[in-house]
Amino acid sequence: MTVEGWINDGLMSIFFLVAGMELKREVLVGELSSLKKASMPLLGALGGMVVPALVFVGFNLGTRNIDGWAIPMATDIAYSLGIIGLLGKRVPAQLKVFLIALAIADDLGAILIIAIFYSEQIRWTYMGAGVGVFVALLACNHLGLRGLVWYVFGGVLLWYCFLSSGVHPSISGVLFAVAIPVKPGLDSEVFVRRAAKNVEGLKGANVESRSPFEDEVQRDLLDRMAKDSVRASSPLLRMENALVGVNALFIVPVFAVANAGVELDVSVGSVLFGPLGMGIVVGLVVGKSVGVISFVYAGKLLGFGELHESLRWGHVVGGGMIAGIGFTMSLFITALAFGDPGLVKVSKIAVLVASLISALGGAAALLSVHARGGSGRAPA
Repeated sequence: MTVEGWINDGLMSIFFLVAGMELKREVLVGELSSLKKASMPLLGALGGMVVPALVFVGFNLGTRNIDGWAIPMATDIAYSLGIIGLLGKRVPAQLKVFLIALAIADDLGAILIIAIFYSEQIRWTYMGAGVGVFVALLACNHLGLRGLVWYVFGGVLLWYCFLSSGVHPSISGVLFAVAIPVKPGLDSEVFVRRAAKNVEGLKGANVESRSPFEDEVQRDLLDRMAKDSVRASSPLLRMENALVGVNALFIVPVFAVANAGVELDVSVGSVLFGPLGMGIVVGLVVGKSVGVISFVYAGKLLGFGELHESLRWGHVVGGGMIAGIGFTMSLFITALAFGDPGLVKVSKIAVLVASLISALGGAAALLSVHARGGSGRAPA
């Protein structure tokens, strides 16, 4: 593959692996662990996908641009949370939780759309092999295999099978995340007993006058404690912690450098006021916020869920606007949707402009709520 191919099909599979692990964690113990907790973010994510897509279709129905209908559906979780992080204590902590759950659900929707609508002709032999590898990984999890090295090997094989099958390999990252064990190899109660025994052993060693470098007994006990600590932690969390920094500080910037660049040899006005540009910009800036707000409000009226008491309407509006930062995901779908360099160029410019407007508008809305002392009522 080309360098760009390795980035889009290789590194982005790791990007979706991290998203999949975050989703799995949230489903098991986080904001998606119950229907009551998950209802509002899920409704917001659904509205934030449906309405922008309809906006785009409204501008581009009957044109060759229609294949890009999913471009304004995406939310870039990294940059969206980056804006929230920059605002710090000016926004409630619960808004970050709400936006994380919304963006993760949005990512899952984007992955399904990519797998269904933006994959090539399926090669069923490789597809079957990929399914077989996934089942084997699930079996290893069920049988209690906790060594991550075996799962990494299986994950690479799973990626290769999906890459060769014609289904976009990003789906392999999510399936790999599903198969990674959550339960640690060493029970917490056993770990505590063994740790206490090892500490007692250290007390009996000559720790006051000799360092572990000089004392083999100390080295052996400390080595046991280190291995037990690894075995007592969740394999899923270990892998997520190992990759989250790589994802945010390497994969996302490298993808942006490889895909965001565009020659400005066309006027921005002609791009933004054409049907393709308008569909993307209006879809991300207006459709996202309207979709998130309206679906959350409808869920509240119908009694499907409750917003946290710390959230106000201004927070929902600001969060909905920030969800319009499509950037990484929108650029990714653009590359899959269009083969025409001209359409890709227009789409990239529109995505960059829309993401900038969404970031500035969402930040301004949230700062305005903070300046008013968090006034405003939550949906009644």
